Amino acid sequence: METLGFEPFGEHAVNSSWVAVQELEKLGLGEAVDLYVCEVPVEYQAVQRLLPSLWEEHQPQLVVHVGVSSYATTVTLEQCGHNKGYKRKDNCSFCPASRCCMEDGPDCIHSALDMETICKRVNDSGVGVTFSVSEDAGRYLCGYTYYTSLHLGQGRSAFIHVPPLEKPYSSQELGRALQAVIQEMLKLLDEDHNQD
Repeated sequence: METLGFEPFGEHAVNSSWVAVQELEKLGLGEAVDLYVCEVPVEYQAVQRLLPSLWEEHQPQLVVHVGVSSYATTVTLEQCGHNKGYKRKDNCSFCPASRCCMEDGPDCIHSALDMETICKRVNDSGVGVTFSVSEDAGRYLCGYTYYTSLHLGQGRSAFIHVPPLEKPYSSQELGRALQAVIQEMLKLLDEDHNQD
């Protein structure tokens, strides 16, 4: 049985990432997948406190984080997380003094998932939503969360940026998009595991 952790978050109580994850919860990912949903506050210290406990308690096969990007017009799959450059204060007016996720961590950690392959598969599937791949989740809580999770999960993490609601997708379209892309991620993990 697979366990999947979700952590939608954003600067507003109701945002497109949270609504999309709620839609995904209604749709599900199949009987073989245990879906655990957790909202993470937009706070650096909350990320440092919650992510290790999520990984330890649930020991998931994959953790998928979902955030909203006001710049996105596609559902964006992030390939990697970056360690340095975190200068913006969070919702508690806190910013790490070191401006990084991990003092001695590598500059960049890539997901174990090949996002280009996943992107091609879901774009070819006819789900009705356009997907793209990015190499930069930003230098705020999205990027900070992703890097931290990639480190804790040894690359078994993904970050998906969704556009704001109705710009251009509805909550139902975003929920179906998350379902389709996460199912492809799980298939790819299984394929990679079977090749080993």
